[in-house]
Amino acid sequence: MNRRRRLKIGIVGCGAIGSSLAKEIVTGLRKDASLAALYDIKPQKAQALSGKLTGSKKLCADSLRSLIKRSELVIEASSAGASWEIASQSLSAGCKIMVMSVGGMVGHLDELYALSRKNNAMVYFPSGAISGVDALKAANIAGVRKVTLTTRKNPNAFSGVEYVARHFKLAGLKKDKVLFSGSAAQAVKYFPQNINVAAVLGLAGIGMRKTRVRIIASPSVNKNIHEIEIESRAAKIFTRTENILHPQNPKTSFLAVLSAIATLKQILQPIKIGT
Repeated sequence: MNRRRRLKIGIVGCGAIGSSLAKEIVTGLRKDASLAALYDIKPQKAQALSGKLTGSKKLCADSLRSLIKRSELVIEASSAGASWEIASQSLSAGCKIMVMSVGGMVGHLDELYALSRKNNAMVYFPSGAISGVDALKAANIAGVRKVTLTTRKNPNAFSGVEYVARHFKLAGLKKDKVLFSGSAAQAVKYFPQNINVAAVLGLAGIGMRKTRVRIIASPSVNKNIHEIEIESRAAKIFTRTENILHPQNPKTSFLAVLSAIATLKQILQPIKIGT
């Protein structure tokens, strides 16, 4: 009896998301996938994660190129600033890639499509911490007139965001404060680590410039809340997702990690459910 061949997966970025995905690959997905390599610009992070999973440093790659050579699918779990370089190198080597920092792909879409086609390598963008992407994709075939995303997060979620620090003082905030209102293209530029869901919506629907985004700092909430309104010829759609924060990183929603795991299952399993 032939043993089923497992997909070799490399993870770039060993923070909260990368660590969660690595643990899932070596436990829940181990029949269909194997963790081939880990890489982080801070080598100690990769070493610590490899040690926790295997008791040794054997999973650590000393460079992005080395990780790609050991992998068939690369998962980018680093940052919007690095995601395009990781994607372009992976695709150029004929490697599939799953991108978590989707905002980093904005401005590179033509190159992304060209590299993917040229090297016959797939690109996967998980839905992330929102619901309704499946309905948006379907409705867009008939024609979508309007997509609006309203995001509410606790002010602490915006710590370290340069745009916010330059324009607002959130310490001691007592009531909701609108931090941004504009296009998804602008939102991912000013909030590269906070609003990847805007990039997903823009790419799945009517584009980054036409998709509208409002970002609100709300001291009364302890969840990342995303509300989406879609108006189309096929349906009027409204979704509200109240995300539990990731226990290791309050800037990340737990659902974003689970969405990536669900995408991995779609890649690994022969039956595909949903749009």
